[in-house]
Amino acid sequence: MTTDMEEIAERIRNLLNDDPNISEKKMFGGVCFMLNGNMLCGPTKSGDLMIRVGKKLEANARARPHTREMDFTGKPMKGFIFVEPAGIETDEDLYKWIALATKFVGALPAK
Repeated sequence: MTTDMEEIAERIRNLLNDDPNISEKKMFGGVCFMLNGNMLCGPTKSGDLMIRVGKKLEANARARPHTREMDFTGKPMKGFIFVEPAGIETDEDLYKWIALATKFVGALPAK
């Protein structure tokens, strides 16, 4: 994991505290945070935050500053977006994105 990835991951850990429903899984060359076994969010090598907002909220989330389509493989992944580093500069910014993802992912059936 790059320094940027580890720094963002540590900030996420601090915000999620000791939620027993949160786990970490190695993927994408780093770590992904899971809620009840469903992908929630994770840092990328470029310092972006990958966040799962769901298809219905994707357009609204993408309308916010410092966001872009999630396209790891060159093909858009629906229901997920990237938030650029400028969009998660403060812990408050990061928390707002995690809260949005938690609202969607928390409603999914546990895996």
